Amino acid sequence: MPFIAWHPIFNFPLPEGHRFPMLKYELLHDQLLYEGVVKEDAYFIPEMLDEKYIAPVHKEEYFRRLLTLQLSRQEILKIGFPLSQKLVERELRIAQGTVTAAECALKTGIGFNIAGGTHHAGSNWGEGFCLLNDQAIAAQYMLDHYNIRQILMIDLDVHQGNGTAEIFTREKRVFTFSMHGKNNFPFKKEKSDLDTGLSDGTDGTQYLAILKQQLDHLFKMLHPGFVFYQAGADVLETDQMGKLKLTIADCKERDRIVFNHCKELKIPVQVSMGGGYSKNIKNILDVHCQTFKEGISAISS
Repeated sequence: MPFIAWHPIFNFPLPEGHRFPMLKYELLHDQLLYEGVVKEDAYFIPEMLDEKYIAPVHKEEYFRRLLTLQLSRQEILKIGFPLSQKLVERELRIAQGTVTAAECALKTGIGFNIAGGTHHAGSNWGEGFCLLNDQAIAAQYMLDHYNIRQILMIDLDVHQGNGTAEIFTREKRVFTFSMHGKNNFPFKKEKSDLDTGLSDGTDGTQYLAILKQQLDHLFKMLHPGFVFYQAGADVLETDQMGKLKLTIADCKERDRIVFNHCKELKIPVQVSMGGGYSKNIKNILDVHCQTFKEGISAISS
């Protein structure tokens, strides 16, 4: 059955200077097919998310102003993209893609959104290319519609998942874990249930040892019934916005650690791609393709 969210609007045209962050979505879709990682029937096209699923996560006043393109100039600058109806539609489709991918994971063990990972969007703000928080919306949906006692959010983007942390501050059924560059954006950080801030220049050996230790502890402590994984490619040493020193091979091992924990305990996992800003887009695609390969291999074996 289809288990990967994809829509051409994920890569919709932007003005000059804003195109690069979007380019990888179309290329990743094509690259996974080219390498034979998946076939076309693995993809599904998400509809627009029903507004009723946004209300438990984002404040009504913020969402209404976003929907009617009435955000202030300062709020738009904070988001980083020119605000348009097409951009709002894109966010609604991304969020629905993550919700559907999470439901797919209940049946197949894993579900992907080829975009998503919009973890900087808080309950009443957008920032850092994020307008609505797709994994937060999907996590709340899973709590409301399925008998899940505990959700673990694993955020391994180089930037802290500040929006996700803020949204779930009072929700004990969602445990937020963010492992990120401590001196990187966002410079005003929220408090996750567990934050692991890494020093500039942290290499793969250090990173992977810390990650394994943290996940060993979290899975034993929480016994989660569902995992959301933010698999950012911006931990790479080549990333223009990151300050860590991971290689492509390190990223592969990172993914393997996450997926093996899920496999061993038979925990379904939804994966969103998160950030990636290396000058050579091949580096970004290599990391994201690896995530798909490692996830599909672990869960299907």
